[in-house]
Amino acid sequence: MSKISTKINFGNFFEDFTIGQKIIHPLPRTITDGDVSFYIALTGSRFALHSSDLLAQKMGYEKKPLDDLLMFHLTFGKSVQDISLNAIANLGYAEVSFPNPVFVGDTVRLETEVIGLKENSNGKSGVVYVHSIGYNQDEKEVLNLKRWVMVHKKDKETILGTNDVPTFEKTLPIGSSINIPVQKDIDTDATGGKYFFEDYEAGERLNHPEGITVDNSDHTLATKLYQNNAKVHFDDFMMQSSPMKQRLMYGGHVISIARSNSFNGLQNAQWLYSINSGAHANPTFAGDTIYAFTEIIETIELDNRDDIGLLRLRTVGLKNMKAQDVESTFDENGKYIKNVVLDLDYTVVIPRKQK
Repeated sequence: MSKISTKINFGNFFEDFTIGQKIIHPLPRTITDGDVSFYIALTGSRFALHSSDLLAQKMGYEKKPLDDLLMFHLTFGKSVQDISLNAIANLGYAEVSFPNPVFVGDTVRLETEVIGLKENSNGKSGVVYVHSIGYNQDEKEVLNLKRWVMVHKKDKETILGTNDVPTFEKTLPIGSSINIPVQKDIDTDATGGKYFFEDYEAGERLNHPEGITVDNSDHTLATKLYQNNAKVHFDDFMMQSSPMKQRLMYGGHVISIARSNSFNGLQNAQWLYSINSGAHANPTFAGDTIYAFTEIIETIELDNRDDIGLLRLRTVGLKNMKAQDVESTFDENGKYIKNVVLDLDYTVVIPRKQK
């Protein structure tokens, strides 16, 4: 009988994490034009800044920057084999920022620190809280995020009693500078939208009409593109014996689909400033159709920029239910209705009207 090798990495379980633990993730990734094209093919993203070098040059860049969410996925994916290979589900995000743009040809990598641990009451799993920072080849920070993920325990019989949960800022503080070129003479024919910062008001709700059905091939290829090898997304044989009986769609892909839907009504909101918080309220599976609506939470003027402003948004992703059919995202018990799959609080940069 062959000797079983000990060289295989089976990923970390809840007990393997300690608060303050630091991890340098392997597999830095050089971004290619193929990544950009494939992302559009999988998500239908239509934001013009990330589609056209010519338009990007008119907006102050040498060439088009990556869609912030594509950069998020490609960088975030580095953490999966160390943090969430044995995950049950990725639960949420907080304090996510995008300090510097990323371009084709850049190489991104990721480092993580464990900032919290909480054993679940059933004793079979726990929640791991992490703070991850992504860098490019020049050691410039391109992504800063906190997230929490539910992970299986190795020993389900031993109760650890771990309960150390970090606190998070409700919104990311507005910095003194935003690394975006001065915007002038916005070509609304090219961007596809005629509305600017001043056209939006707090309390306004945009019911995005488009729905995107995500096939098995779509979410499988997306997860592979991001090198996200979490078992719950990849291993259909394993998931057939789970209560869900099928693979989970990567929550980040749901975010991308909802963001793509939000284009209709927010065409000029080309940049993500931050993700303040996010919850994957219910699981999403192949064959689900994703709709979305967006609420304007706040309009934010910048003291040192008269060419751009910020919109704090709440985009809600829905499965198999159109936006106009949703009056409340919560039931009478204060829980999300079953059709809500994403509740995302984030801030976008949008040009102001030209003076």
